Amino acid sequence: MNIISCTAWVKKGVASTNPQKVELSPKELEQIIKQTQSELQDATSDQDEEHNKEGKSEIESESNISKLDEYNFDKYDDESDNIHCNISNIATFETNGKDSFIIGSDDDSEKEDDIIKSDDNLVLVGHVEADASILEVFVYNGSEGSFYCHHDILLSSFPLCIEWLNFDPSDSKPNNLCAIGNMTPIIEVWDLDLIDCLEPSYKLGCKPNKKKNKKRIGHKDAVLDLAWNENYTHVLASGSVDQTVLLWDLENGTPVNKFVSFNEKIQSLKWHPIETHQLLTGCADKMVRLFDCRYETITKTWEAMGEVERVLWNGFDSNYFMVGTSNGYVQYIDIRQDKPIWNIEAHTQEITGLSLSSSCPGLLVTSANDGVIKIWDIINNTEPSFVWEKKSNLGALLCLASNPDNPFVFSAGGDNKSHNLKIFDFLEISEVRKKFEDRKCVMPKSNINDVNTREEMMDVTENMDSMILNTDISHTVSERKTKSK
Repeated sequence: MNIISCTAWVKKGVASTNPQKVELSPKELEQIIKQTQSELQDATSDQDEEHNKEGKSEIESESNISKLDEYNFDKYDDESDNIHCNISNIATFETNGKDSFIIGSDDDSEKEDDIIKSDDNLVLVGHVEADASILEVFVYNGSEGSFYCHHDILLSSFPLCIEWLNFDPSDSKPNNLCAIGNMTPIIEVWDLDLIDCLEPSYKLGCKPNKKKNKKRIGHKDAVLDLAWNENYTHVLASGSVDQTVLLWDLENGTPVNKFVSFNEKIQSLKWHPIETHQLLTGCADKMVRLFDCRYETITKTWEAMGEVERVLWNGFDSNYFMVGTSNGYVQYIDIRQDKPIWNIEAHTQEITGLSLSSSCPGLLVTSANDGVIKIWDIINNTEPSFVWEKKSNLGALLCLASNPDNPFVFSAGGDNKSHNLKIFDFLEISEVRKKFEDRKCVMPKSNINDVNTREEMMDVTENMDSMILNTDISHTVSERKTKSK
């Protein structure tokens, strides 16, 4: 397996010019290893209990397999009674603060490569290769023609979605963070300005643990999509396989509201660009629902032509939104009407990418599992105009995202083992250039900077029944930055 499962962009000027490198002392590293071993043992213990209840315990399975294992290969790594890769035997710690297995000195020759310029974008990439799940942080500079991996972060589980955010509960100033939903119920929030960090800045959610008397916090299954509220920066929405949507208060890391009006997994979420208390949800039960989060009510629903894979607001005219379905259809809906304005069979397989240009009105890009990328013009809100298409060499396309600073640059990822990530500059394509080059570029309509409007709007978390939960955010971003100095 070698796939790009999700991608997102970071605006220019947001990232730190000189990202800090985390340097852990031997004691801190040893503590992390012990904590990881404890978590793995707890997870294994919980799994064993579940299997025992079902009459299919792992112990029984291993016993049956061992009868066929003449040379006891399955117990090869268990000589020290540690089933978790013998981490403690790999890392050793000496009193002089040096690892006896490391030889050589630090090399400062690559420090210049770590600098991020003010006109650089970051491209966040969820990469899964074999058994490794990685968050890769790329630097993109169109004017210089540069695109390279600046640093990467080893993740605990298969990444399914990435959402950039700047809210740090430990710092009053905006930060450079990203939240990642994965195959587990736990959402991880990472600091993108830290290099070589081993743990997320904080986590949202907690699995139950009978031995430690911990109750579940958050989701019960994989998190499929995340939506950060750019106006109320302490609010993050998450949709899950467990058929619920949670609203998280990032101030204290707890869910403050829970929506359960679904009959299937929730696969897409988007906050309204202006009425930011309204949340649009796309579900595998073929329904699109618009929630008013102030009153915990469904404002309106629409039935799609297939399982809803993607939803997307038209930021240039927020009365409209788009829906991408599992059978390749794209639908355009006016929130004031009950039926779609238009439906097109855009692709032959499920829609995996649905993205509008950041500042060129009407430029819509779609991608699908059929490996095809298409460009449409939806400027008139009545019917789409087909512009261009191409079968990519990225395999089955799994993700698509638009550059927030360049209206014609997009990133896409797929499952081609040898070539699965690409940056597209669509202005280089004659058909696209002819159609959109002379169109006046504007920023999408949003009241994010309108102070008077913001004061009149009701806080998303008001009128919500607060769930009194205990959560452990054991490592804050500020602590990590202190350690890295």
